Amino acid sequence: MVQNMFRSGFLVRASHTLLTWVITLILFLHDTDLRRCEERGELLLPVLFFLLVMLSVLFYFAVSLMDPGFVLSDSTKASGEEESMIPQSSTPRPRRCGYCLLQQPMRAKHCQTCQRCVRRFDHHCPWMENCVGERNHRWFLVYLLVQLLALLWALRVALSGLAPGASWDLWLRANCFLLAALAVLGVFSAVVLLLLGVHLYLASVNCTTWEFVSRHRVSYLKNRADERSPFDRGLLCNLWDFFCACGAAARDAGVPNSV
Repeated sequence: MVQNMFRSGFLVRASHTLLTWVITLILFLHDTDLRRCEERGELLLPVLFFLLVMLSVLFYFAVSLMDPGFVLSDSTKASGEEESMIPQSSTPRPRRCGYCLLQQPMRAKHCQTCQRCVRRFDHHCPWMENCVGERNHRWFLVYLLVQLLALLWALRVALSGLAPGASWDLWLRANCFLLAALAVLGVFSAVVLLLLGVHLYLASVNCTTWEFVSRHRVSYLKNRADERSPFDRGLLCNLWDFFCACGAAARDAGVPNSV
């Protein structure tokens, strides 16, 4: 039973939720801007902050529990469509996964953690306990953006609650919980900001984390002299295709590049 809890990601998701609401509670209980607004009867900012935190938690669970694009059959439709963006001389033969024995579409990869092949595989996120792939990648970026806004706002609120002390010892005692919250918020803000920047860049060039990091091992990339992604259709088209469901269909249809 304990192993099943770990495999299902229950403990990771429960830890994320608990940490989120503990920090939120600390910010509301201490003498911060949020608490002072409540005491004055100005509820707009506290309500907005609470809704932003709630939205970040909802996005977290949506991305964490969403099907990232598992390969369910030997259908080669997606592979054939994306092959039109690769020069014929370097187009690899359809590859059969050595683990789940399904024929992989181009840009798919087997995830050792999920034990499934994932279409347009980007990476397996241990904090989500789920893969990021074709179906949830754009929502992963939206989650990162919402999470970053919530973290930065929480940082500002925590700083507003730091109370002066007659000595370092008294100051630390008075602010120990806020200082702990600030440390957690600072680390998470830096990590989320870095992730958001990296994934926005990769989306802008139509490349996945797996393709970027393991280019030398990817069959349709390792022999290319051009470092540019063969799926790159230009900044605006790439971002439009990535964030818009209608654009995603156009991306998958494959518009050949000049190489």
